Amino acid sequence: MNFEDLKQLDTVGVELIPEKKGLFLKHVEYEVTSRRFRTTVYRRYNDFVAFQEMLLQRFPYRLVPSLPPKKMLRAADREFIESRRKALQRFTNLVARHPVISRDSLVHTFHTVSGNDLQGKLKDCLRSTGDEFMSSSLATQAKELVPTDFQARFASSRDKLRILTASAGRLRDQAERVALRAVGNATDLQLMGKEMSILASDGTPGTGSQNGCSNTWGVLKRTLKGIPPELTVIADKASQQGKREDEDVVEKLNYLMDLLHSFKELCDRHERGVLHDHQKALQKYGSMKKQMMSTAIQGREPGAVEQLESRIVQQETAIVNMEQRNYYSLFCLHLETQLIHVNLDLVAQAVCSLVASQAQGHREMKIIWEELQPKLHSVIQGCNGTPSSPLSPLTPSPSFPSSPIQTQR
Repeated sequence: MNFEDLKQLDTVGVELIPEKKGLFLKHVEYEVTSRRFRTTVYRRYNDFVAFQEMLLQRFPYRLVPSLPPKKMLRAADREFIESRRKALQRFTNLVARHPVISRDSLVHTFHTVSGNDLQGKLKDCLRSTGDEFMSSSLATQAKELVPTDFQARFASSRDKLRILTASAGRLRDQAERVALRAVGNATDLQLMGKEMSILASDGTPGTGSQNGCSNTWGVLKRTLKGIPPELTVIADKASQQGKREDEDVVEKLNYLMDLLHSFKELCDRHERGVLHDHQKALQKYGSMKKQMMSTAIQGREPGAVEQLESRIVQQETAIVNMEQRNYYSLFCLHLETQLIHVNLDLVAQAVCSLVASQAQGHREMKIIWEELQPKLHSVIQGCNGTPSSPLSPLTPSPSFPSSPIQTQR
């Protein structure tokens, strides 16, 4: 599958439905929509937690994304609430676009069941299927499916993905700063417009001796009245650009970062879990064989020898099972590594989105700035006592004429 194929699997939306309870605590409910199932369900954060925990039990050898941390919410935590909403939306889309996990009954249950018994029904689904290894038809064939040089390939790929994770993280941080600068630019333009409005509304009377018989102040005030609305429009464009880049650039890179972190956690689970258990089972088997030889040499009772033989047979069965799980885990790692590379299209898409957003933003704001230019030219001409004339957008601004300052004694 390529990246476009993955996107076609589903698109999930997660929106906030805040509900205040008590003086300080705020319980947040989420509206979760699925294009694939054509459903809208309502979930609490704890529902996502239960869903993720059961996915880990069902698919211990797959990329199961992490959830944002839980936090006691207060009225002022708007930024945290929005950040968590975005993280939950990325989580559900990563699950919904996984070629294997997306077909599971747990995903169907999460997106279709209404009411308060969601977690109970998720547990029922898990009990009826067990983990993926128990129900996969490929479990006993995994040894033949894993490439013979997979360990070398995996080590090389893991190093590359570690470098990619660090680089993608820096790229995400830089894109975030670009988006924040656009929002900051909008705020500064609004403040400039506010100060110009204050100047334009100044009603302090002046005398000829105070202004030197100059009409500059009157012309300036009349002109400044028309500039703040133009700055407001430009500020709105800058704010829209920042929001667009946050959604189309930063979120794409966040999506990739979540996937890369999931891959790291998967590698850690493989090393700490099935690989460690397999090695431990082999050590236990070796210890039991030594004990068996010692018992035989010492000529102990036949019953003790038979009991030890039975335990050794059980341990051999456990080792075979562990070995099969180890190969199945390696087989899944092989496939999940390919899935990571398919999702690397997100980097190109994020860069394209950034270029398109910057081009659109500069194009829209250029038009407004050029419409504003003749108005500013009229201020200069009016202050100098010469007729005003429109200024071409590409014509340089005229320089201010210098004149000697005469003093009176």
